[in-house]
Amino acid sequence: MNYQEALEYIHGTLKFGSKLGLERITILLELLGNPHKKLKFVHVTGTNGKGSTTALISNILIDSGYKTGIFTSPYIQRFTERIKIDNSEIRPEELADIIDLIKEKIEKMLEMGHEHPTEFEIITATAFEYFYRNKCDIVVLEVGLGGRYDSTNVIDSPEVAVITTISLDHTDKLGNTLEEIAYIKAGIIKENCSAVVYPQKKEVMQVFEDECRIQNAAIHIVDFGSLKLKQYGLEGQLFDYKDYKNLTIKLLGEHQLYNAAVAIDTCEVLINKGYKIDNNNIINGISKTVWPGRLEIVCTDPMVLIDGAHNLEGGQSLNNALEKYFSHWEKVFIVGFLGDKDYEHIMELLADKAKLIITVTPDSPRAIPSAELAKKLNKYSENVTDGIDLGNSIKLALDNLGPKGMVCVFGSLYMIGKIRDFFNKQ
Repeated sequence: MNYQEALEYIHGTLKFGSKLGLERITILLELLGNPHKKLKFVHVTGTNGKGSTTALISNILIDSGYKTGIFTSPYIQRFTERIKIDNSEIRPEELADIIDLIKEKIEKMLEMGHEHPTEFEIITATAFEYFYRNKCDIVVLEVGLGGRYDSTNVIDSPEVAVITTISLDHTDKLGNTLEEIAYIKAGIIKENCSAVVYPQKKEVMQVFEDECRIQNAAIHIVDFGSLKLKQYGLEGQLFDYKDYKNLTIKLLGEHQLYNAAVAIDTCEVLINKGYKIDNNNIINGISKTVWPGRLEIVCTDPMVLIDGAHNLEGGQSLNNALEKYFSHWEKVFIVGFLGDKDYEHIMELLADKAKLIITVTPDSPRAIPSAELAKKLNKYSENVTDGIDLGNSIKLALDNLGPKGMVCVFGSLYMIGKIRDFFNKQ
């Protein structure tokens, strides 16, 4: 099997749907010899910020000399972005080799009368096998969806369970209230592990505290009281946190300072467990972190900002960033969303900032067609047009830019990757 065949095999399993539960992944991993049981993990969940937090923790561990596996989703431009060691993506031939083995084990599962694993379960098993083969010291593992019944939660107790902000998203699968969603996220807290938790509403914190008590897990609630932003600009931010002074971060948006604080506290918990991480590793790790597709400037002439804001909390972070960094710029928006996202509240918040809104259809069967989205957004702005396709939308946006104009592209990550690709090639 070559790389292209491996990708076709993986994506061909989309027909088995997205099903939560640990039965299929458990059987598949048993047939692979349980590679995940020979690894150590930092497990990261949350509604927003889990990708950035995963990147920040990973970079601190890498700077400390630990061979660090990194598992994230979804990818922006290339499938191999999802599975990395020390920020180097899995090589296509290694992916193909592991998929060959996994295909053989799945055929055995089917012979035994078991259900076919889902696409995400296959990708998760691939990552575990890869990290085990390459003898990773630790893996920073981002949850795919939720936590409790997500295939990544097949692992035993992690070194640290990290929980970022909780908000309403994927309500069809995770629950209709913050408490229900928090219960699903809290499932990554396991017996005798440590949990680092982003502070949030009292009823949400109660769910995490209850789970920690049940699991005899030590809870560490991050305290943002000492977090101080000192300087900011389009190149990044300078801040203090606790005894760490003049930390630099390339990521834009105040919310990234909170994510950095969560990452620092996670690494302090690891230090208390015997990991050799010093202050310089923390300073260097944070300063080196980049996270594509989140408040990322992909072009400065003209100014083009991309962001994967696809729920209300993400929309609020984008709104704050536009106010902070681009308040005097004339804005043209290119937007595209999946049908199950809360795009109406996002656009209600942001629409009046744009002189023109151009709609596109993200590359997903769940996407809202651009023409339909344009009609729906007419109630928020008089200047909405159907961009039809991405190339046309970019041309339209650039044609409508004034001398102090910028293009802001946001919504589905399925669209953001293609925009990033376009400007990288330019």
